Amino acid sequence: MTDDIHIRTEGRAGRVTFTRPKALNALTHEMCLALDDVLKAWADDESVALVLIDAAGDKAFCAGGDVAAMYHAGKAGDQDAPRRFWREEYRMNARIAEYPKPIVCLMQGFVMGGGVGVSGHASHRVVCDTSRVAMPECGIGFVPDVGGTLLLARAPGRLGEYLGLTAARMGPGDAIHAGFADAYVPQDRWADLARALCETGDVAQITAMAESAPASDMAAQQERIDALFAGTRIEDVLNAVAADDGALAQDAAKAMARNAPLSMALTLDMVRHMRAPDTTIRDALATEYRVAHRIIEHGDFLEGVRAALIDKDRSPRWRYADGRVPDDAVTGMLAPLGADEWNFNGG
Repeated sequence: MTDDIHIRTEGRAGRVTFTRPKALNALTHEMCLALDDVLKAWADDESVALVLIDAAGDKAFCAGGDVAAMYHAGKAGDQDAPRRFWREEYRMNARIAEYPKPIVCLMQGFVMGGGVGVSGHASHRVVCDTSRVAMPECGIGFVPDVGGTLLLARAPGRLGEYLGLTAARMGPGDAIHAGFADAYVPQDRWADLARALCETGDVAQITAMAESAPASDMAAQQERIDALFAGTRIEDVLNAVAADDGALAQDAAKAMARNAPLSMALTLDMVRHMRAPDTTIRDALATEYRVAHRIIEHGDFLEGVRAALIDKDRSPRWRYADGRVPDDAVTGMLAPLGADEWNFNGG
């Protein structure tokens, strides 16, 4: 058992606490496996009425996956280790989404990438004033994954495209508006909430303690977001924001200028396809894994992580830096993997 995650039962609750606050509770491979294993065990444990997941420290619930470890493996020529991490992390994400009992997540501070994969698919997602939820993967040459493309697709209007392409951070009101959270409970009441959940095993305690969330700036901007991000190709979106002198458009243009064009083109395509009727979490994860499987060799992931986290020069050398991404570059990354396709049972 890893020291980075504290697993126990308290009263009627199975409790999981991420304990890597100095690393913003970034998920390691071992943490993913430990969480998946205990969820399997608790699913059939009649003494556990609900699962409560929280995190140590004030800065982050979970700021993502341990991408530095994947970078070092990839640079050493080991593509299997990152692929195994993603396959097994995605299995855990699917298990949370399909879990037969309530899962409550208390989401303080940064909730990004892999943190969204844990919290975003839980049945009861609680935010507070410090919550900052985002999918920033395009900035490191990857794509929103961990089922994030499905969450983005279900956001109102074109908000999913906006969030995926700009990595905009959602405050508590925004997260609830976008469908990434359910309830706002002030953080100074979380200890009382956790105690009540453990004592009763009843998620109605959340409703009893919830308050009105702060207003959503993104909801107020929804009409403008929908207009700017309606394009079917990444070039269309880039042109739309470049032609608009409003603050929203100019902020979006600056954000997208920092991101990998191939990643943004893939994200746009994936979010649109995830809006198809009856799309499931497993569909999203299988599609995302096609990109993950190829991203080290054929994408910008290594370069993006290098620039952001390793050398920290913030000067990535992206493919298709002019923003013109060929259609076959997108279709190639999303093509079926044959025997390597992700699936819940064998992935």
